[in-house]
Formats: sequence, structure tokens, C-alpha cells
Amino acid sequence: MEVTALFRPHCRIREGLIRDFDFPENLFFGDERDDLILFRGKEPNLRWEDYADCIFTLCREFGVEMIYFIGSVAGLVPHTRDPQMFCSLSDVKLKPRFDSYGVKFSDYEGPASIVTFLTSRAKDRGIDMVSLVATVPAYVQGNNPRCIEAVTRRIAGMLGVHVELDDLRAMGEEFEKKLSEVVQEQPELAENIVKLEQDYDNEVFNTEMPDLKRWLHQKGIRLD
Repeated sequence: MEVTALFRPHCRIREGLIRDFDFPENLFFGDERDDLILFRGKEPNLRWEDYADCIFTLCREFGVEMIYFIGSVAGLVPHTRDPQMFCSLSDVKLKPRFDSYGVKFSDYEGPASIVTFLTSRAKDRGIDMVSLVATVPAYVQGNNPRCIEAVTRRIAGMLGVHVELDDLRAMGEEFEKKLSEVVQEQPELAENIVKLEQDYDNEVFNTEMPDLKRWLHQKGIRLD
């Protein structure tokens, strides 16, 4: 129910009367200077083919050759390091490019998202597509400015566009400082984060760590 609610309309009821009923928004933004179209939307529950047709039709009308999806997933990574990035691609010819960016290739089996559906259809539409997913610390709930800055910096480099990040970087540094102070007050979590840092620095991507998983579960935090 909690997950389903993310994709449902939002309403406001006061004293038994429906005051507001808002459907999820799907918006496009254009940046002529950088020849870039941005899209922010919600995954549809139904009619995925029609949803995909809308996006691919716009791509054809504006001559879009490459689609980048940017997302995140909760994982066992430390907040003191940049998030790991994984990708899935519409065409094998794209692998050398993203390998050179240091992006790892996904190995996944399970429920698919609208993004995977779009990626699987892009090649047939004559469009390249990459789904880039950052693995962010599961023990940090809500917006994480440090991860947002790190991912934005890497995406801007891939696209060859300039994004002013000074304010976001300052927010990220302050966020990390405060979070580290909170972590030190919880010895069990601090010990697990030290292990995460060691694994990260040695490029050992450990997805087991039962102690940390148990701690997260006790706090009501799930790993996607």
C-alpha cells in the first residue's frame, strides 16, 4: 500500500469534503542553450505502451538521439563516499562509452520499471538510451544533498554541460558533517559504516553485511 500510494493522485479532504484532487504531473522542460530536454514524471500504472509512445514521439519531433534516465536505489554504501553508479543500456555499442565513465553494468532480475520498458524499446525507435542508477546509503532517509551533488556532477560531465554546483556542494558538505556526528552517537551503525568505507575503497561491493541489514530492519528501513 505504501509503494502503491506513490503513484496515486493526491487529495485533500476537510470536514468530509474533497477540497483538492491532483493527478501526478508529467512535465517537460527545454534548455535551448545546451540543446537539452528535461522530463520529470511518475511511473504509470497502466497503458505503458501509450506512455512510451508519448515520450518517443516527442523525441522524434525534436530530433532527440539519446535519452538519459537518472535515478537512485537504497544500498549498502557509506555516506562519506560518492554513490556507486550502475547502468542498463539499449544497445551494446554504448558499453565502451559508459565503461570509460567508470559506470558499472547492472545484473538484475525481478520486477521491471517503466524505465526498463523504455530502454528495451528505444533501439527499435532509433534512439539510444541509458538508465543510470546511483546506489545511495540506505540508512539516510529523505533528500541527500551530497549524493545529489555527486550524481549531478557526473551527469553534467557526461552531457558536456555546465551546472553551477557550489551551493549544492556546500549543502552536501554540511549534511555529511552533521550526519557523521549523528552516526558517532550510534556505535553499532558507526562500526558498520567503517566496514562499508573499507569495502568501498578496496572496490569490494559487499551486499551481505547481515549486521547492518538487521540494524536497518529494526529501524524500519528497507533495502530496494
